[in-house]
Amino acid sequence: MGMTMTQKILAAHAGLESVKAGQLIMANLDMVLGNDITSPVAINEFEKNGFDRVFDKDKISLVMDHFAPNKDIKAAQQCKQCRTFAKCFSITNYYDVGDMGIEHALLPEKGLVGPGECIIGADSHTCTYGALGAFSTGVGSTDMAAGMATGKAWFKVPSAIKFVLKGKLAPKVSGKDVILHIIGKIGVDGALYRSMEFVGEGLKSLSMDDRLCMANMAIEAGAKNGIFEVDDITLAYVKGRVNREFTVYSADSDAEYDEVIEIDLSSIRPTVACPHLPENTKPASELTDIVPDQVVIGSCTNGRLSDMKAAAEIMQGKHIAKGVRCIVIPATQQIYKDCIKLGYIDTFIDAGCVVSTPTCGPCLGGYMGILAEDEIAVATTNRNFVGRMGHITSKIYLASPEVAAATAIAGRICDPTEL
Repeated sequence: MGMTMTQKILAAHAGLESVKAGQLIMANLDMVLGNDITSPVAINEFEKNGFDRVFDKDKISLVMDHFAPNKDIKAAQQCKQCRTFAKCFSITNYYDVGDMGIEHALLPEKGLVGPGECIIGADSHTCTYGALGAFSTGVGSTDMAAGMATGKAWFKVPSAIKFVLKGKLAPKVSGKDVILHIIGKIGVDGALYRSMEFVGEGLKSLSMDDRLCMANMAIEAGAKNGIFEVDDITLAYVKGRVNREFTVYSADSDAEYDEVIEIDLSSIRPTVACPHLPENTKPASELTDIVPDQVVIGSCTNGRLSDMKAAAEIMQGKHIAKGVRCIVIPATQQIYKDCIKLGYIDTFIDAGCVVSTPTCGPCLGGYMGILAEDEIAVATTNRNFVGRMGHITSKIYLASPEVAAATAIAGRICDPTEL
């Protein structure tokens, strides 16, 4: 029996000719990632177990993105611990205030992850890098500690669901709408510990930013990872970024899948996930009675330049509705600079938004946009669990940048195709 893309990558990194679903393997790692919340726990485990060296100072990335610039003393202590560790072991890829960005936007931008690679990160949305044709998945901080020390990790080889994408996205519909549609279709446990593998002619309609968004949210369907077939769009993105040899893996024609699901991209409309699960999806056009207190445009899911462009085009020459707070967060310093050059920042500020330095803050109810009792947010983030962005009685509606921007202007959830 042939292998899926994920199985081929894992076999190669385990030094095996082949692997099958359910098999336990130990694989070599190309990158180990941590942030300012998860890395301190990993560092404590690293030290507790007596490790005195890292496996490769160039294959570890520590990104201070959740509570940096520091929001309080605890956050400052966490970043200091990471800073000290990075200095002690000469970690090449340490990113702090001034050069950091939201980790899952920063690593692809910097070319630190590439096709065919095996990546773990102590953050559940590490599955983002599957957009590049890599196997990447989130792990616990203990696994991160072991990975930093040994360059290896244990995996149970996942089975897979094959998503065959057809057709072309309609205007003002994006990858966020596609992945919300899919999660609404299969549920938050529909891909539990399985690989979500995306193939088909419809890939031509999806930009790299669309793919990064979709792979990012594979975890919201319970998946072990999401992965896209490498094509010309992928290769154009990594050219000049990934300055090392890499291998492109394609699934065998006789690869075994648990399911094959066809998705017609042309049929997808602006989609919103209602509280309190990403699977609770409805068309934006059916939610026009929902009036938000806050709109957030950013995060590791939708803080990239195309997301900023989509929001700015909708807000150009307009002002957000009275009573709505709108927070815009470019995901990296480079994206922030590009937004300035392209005039997007002026557009956002003139529209009444506040623009933040890159941070994960509001997405996890940390800072820069915490919700009060009974408040409603429309956000381009990836989770809308109870209390995710603040008070336990607050409510979160997940949406694309287009829907979020249109909502901020209209003062109610708005289908951007109706503007």
